[in-house]
Amino acid sequence: MLKKFDKKDEESGGGSNPLQHLEKSAVLQEARVFNETPINPRKCAHILTKILYLINQGEHLGTTEATEAFFAMTKLFQSNDPTLRRMCYLTIKEMSCIAEDVIIVTSSLTKDMTGKEDNYRGPAVRALCQITDSTMLQAVERYMKQAIVDKVPSVSSSALVSSLHLLKCSFDVVKRWVNEAQEAASSDNIMVQYHALGLLYHVRKNDRLAVSKMISKFTRHGLKSPFAYCMMIRVASKQLEEEDGSRDSPLFDFIESCLRNKHEMVVYEAASAIVNLPGCSAKELAPAVSVLQLFCSSPKAALRYAAVRTLNKVAMKHPSAVTACNLDLENLVTDSNRSIATLAITTLLKTGSESSIDRLMKQISSFMSEISDEFKVVVVQAISALCQKYPRKHAVLMNFLFTMLREEGGFEYKRAIVDCIISIIEENAESKETGLSHLCEFIEDCEFTVLATRILHLLGQEGPKTNNPSKYIRFIYNRVVLEHEEVRAGAVSALAKFGAQNEEMLPSILVLLKRCVMDDDNEVRDRATFYLNVLEQKQKALNAGYILNGLTVSIPGLERALQQYTLEPSEKPFDLKSVPLATTPMAEQRPESTATATVKQPEKVAATRQEIFQEQLAAVPEFQGLGPLFKSSPEPVALTESETEYVVRCTKHTFSDHLVFQFDCTNTLNDQTLEKVTVQMEPTEAYEVLAYVPARSLPYNQPGACYTLVALPKEDPTAVACTFSCVMKFTVKDCDPNTGEIDEEGYEDEYVLEDLEVTVSDHIQKVMKVNFEAAWDEVGDEFEKEETFTLSTIKTLEEAVGNIVKFLGMHPCERSDKVPENKNTHTLLLAGVFRGGHDILVRSRLLLLDTVTMQVTARSSEELPVDIILASVG
Repeated sequence: MLKKFDKKDEESGGGSNPLQHLEKSAVLQEARVFNETPINPRKCAHILTKILYLINQGEHLGTTEATEAFFAMTKLFQSNDPTLRRMCYLTIKEMSCIAEDVIIVTSSLTKDMTGKEDNYRGPAVRALCQITDSTMLQAVERYMKQAIVDKVPSVSSSALVSSLHLLKCSFDVVKRWVNEAQEAASSDNIMVQYHALGLLYHVRKNDRLAVSKMISKFTRHGLKSPFAYCMMIRVASKQLEEEDGSRDSPLFDFIESCLRNKHEMVVYEAASAIVNLPGCSAKELAPAVSVLQLFCSSPKAALRYAAVRTLNKVAMKHPSAVTACNLDLENLVTDSNRSIATLAITTLLKTGSESSIDRLMKQISSFMSEISDEFKVVVVQAISALCQKYPRKHAVLMNFLFTMLREEGGFEYKRAIVDCIISIIEENAESKETGLSHLCEFIEDCEFTVLATRILHLLGQEGPKTNNPSKYIRFIYNRVVLEHEEVRAGAVSALAKFGAQNEEMLPSILVLLKRCVMDDDNEVRDRATFYLNVLEQKQKALNAGYILNGLTVSIPGLERALQQYTLEPSEKPFDLKSVPLATTPMAEQRPESTATATVKQPEKVAATRQEIFQEQLAAVPEFQGLGPLFKSSPEPVALTESETEYVVRCTKHTFSDHLVFQFDCTNTLNDQTLEKVTVQMEPTEAYEVLAYVPARSLPYNQPGACYTLVALPKEDPTAVACTFSCVMKFTVKDCDPNTGEIDEEGYEDEYVLEDLEVTVSDHIQKVMKVNFEAAWDEVGDEFEKEETFTLSTIKTLEEAVGNIVKFLGMHPCERSDKVPENKNTHTLLLAGVFRGGHDILVRSRLLLLDTVTMQVTARSSEELPVDIILASVG
């Protein structure tokens, strides 16, 4: 009917799709041939092919034209040509939801379904079920029951699959066919048994006990179909997950018994189910891993791929369980299928010992040039994980990564390598100079602007801290001479950071920046002029604030605040403290974001969560005059269980002198409405409740918010920590759940909530200081205080660091939250901003003997934040 094209013809462009230039109107015009007598089966089948092609290409057929074509097509049932009849069935299914009155063919389909021609019966069942709605299903119910238990497998399977589709609209009717499905489930035909079990499961899936009985019945008598076994394994594993995965369950025994099945498909399904069960121990995984190990040496590529892919997943959580397969995995490294080889390598990298790394690197390098970038990225990610696992091997891994960096590759591949090298530099101080040197060589001929600017940012950050910082200047200045404007701007910023931290190099840096002042691009000129003027002042505080650490405010927030300031002229100068702080610290944002921003500017920057809160709170009259919102708690605090009749969650909003508690309340009772809802609060400290803003009405399941305004203590400003007892008070009005009619009379009621805590972290916003020492010098020692504490209940430095960071709510700088192994001393560097816009820095020296001793030194531009930090820790 249609010309068949070879794959080679397609690739050479010799063949083309004969249906690709069809026009709907022309095809529908051709459909009039259906009305001719005698019927030309070959010609009509070709026209039906065209109609199906148009529908599947997304061509829209109007209801009228579809109905006309459909009614013309029904006349083709007069022909007994088997090809034409099967095309009619397909067309009925496709047009059942487009044309009107499609049920006109019900009698023809019922006749074919019960006729003697077996080739017609199965497709007729499927087409009939497609056009039959729930009201007409009972008329053909008798025929469907007969078809389910038919001796012809294709008819039985068609009826079972159609019943499965009918479950969505006629569950109660199909449920009555369970006895027939049970009979079909004992069929010797593998597809009939599979489809019958599928129907039985979907009828019973909401009844856990019925599903368990079904599994035990069929697993006890055995199944003939491997597909049915696979489905039963999936059902059993789902049941196990819902039962919290008890390994003593007969369901687990069934899955494990399937590992000894004669069908490879079933064995793999069982192994895959076991390794994906949550909470499996290495011992419980062992039988599944043994089976997958055997598959690794299978002659079938699909089985080898399935095995190594599953072992790769296991290696992420249980690398020790996969170690036994390492020899088989090493044999797969040279597999002709590169997908299998790559997965084998990445699995070995996760499970291999430190001594095998050198050999693995040699094996990888032999085929890296033959695999796609996508798989190369997978290898790089595995190497990155290996760097964290065996830090002493960073030299070998770094050299391998640098070799990969010099080879051809796309952006994602190169970015993965650069990310990996940067993570090695950050984790291992001794690898810093080697890594930076490699990256310097890479940017000499790097074609990706984003990567070049990122590496320049890193050089500016880490280069000045190395033993010989001057050697990096040549590479950075080369970018000013040779590259385009985005990279030149990044290079100028990097040069300024060297000048800000190294007095010996400052004169040379000033000379280089003076040359950049004459650059063609205004961004480069502006940066050079700005940095030149700051560096010429030779003041550490200026260098720290304007070069090394930069702004900690939200850039979209700054833009909005400046725009507002210009719209409402004021004699007061613009106050940067009124701008919300960046929720993601500026230093943590990838430097390439500045480069990509120039390519395509978004029309409007999306408002942050804090800016949305600021707008909502500003609309409440009681909160006028509170000033800018300083901080909102990152996660709402649940004050009730999620299953209770009233669900309440609280978000804490901090202002310079006040706290606003936002209570998001939901009424889960459909027979009542709550009105005038407030949350009454009793503080344990000197906090003063100023006002309650009620939620006017809380209908069933419609969230609403009420607020409580609290003044911070003035007599004892260091007493920032406080516990509030909370009671929700409201007026209850009963209502009819069906009509929603509310009673006019109501009664007062209250509901006791969980206590709510305010801690020191609610008064501090995290900020990142890229260069902590510079920020420390910038703040100065005017308000510096120091105290020593003993953490009697804490036994490790890691625990101490984690608790301090969480308690103070400040940002750990320079990766100081990572405690080196086998050390009994550590220094934790924390940065934040106290409400009101005051920088607060903490240097915490920790000593581990029998317990942890902590010396805390705090600095701020005001005395109060320092006192609060020390009082809170004490």
